[in-house]
Amino acid sequence: MRLSTKGRYGLKAMFDLALNVGEGPVALNSIAERQNISVHYLEQLFSNLRKAGLVKSIRGAQGGYILADQPYNITVGDIIRTLEGPLAPTECVSSDDSTECSKADCCVTRTIWEKIRDSINTVVDSITLQDMLDDYKKLQNSDSFMYYI
Repeated sequence: MRLSTKGRYGLKAMFDLALNVGEGPVALNSIAERQNISVHYLEQLFSNLRKAGLVKSIRGAQGGYILADQPYNITVGDIIRTLEGPLAPTECVSSDDSTECSKADCCVTRTIWEKIRDSINTVVDSITLQDMLDDYKKLQNSDSFMYYI
């Protein structure tokens, strides 16, 4: 399973906002410059993040975006599912899949796909933006620090 640029760039942008918590709204062009993402693409991502209640937009000359909650309350899973949809290795175990496979009751591999789905969701739901900030601070203190995400 691979994440698209929506999930990867959205997580980078949300981490950028978390780094700037308490410093007021952050303009998308600032995030775009720091993260090397186009402003147009960020606008699309932030539209979805705003609709999901993960960020708030502030209008005006000093406007931009802020996190809608504290970094310890926003999980990587919240962000990725907002931008990517359900995290499942196959359609047959996707929570949004309304069609039921006719062989679901006797499919041996379905159990494997469910375990993979559940494991992935458990991991991404256990990591918050605050965890990422804490890891970032630890990396900053190491001798070989370089900021990549």
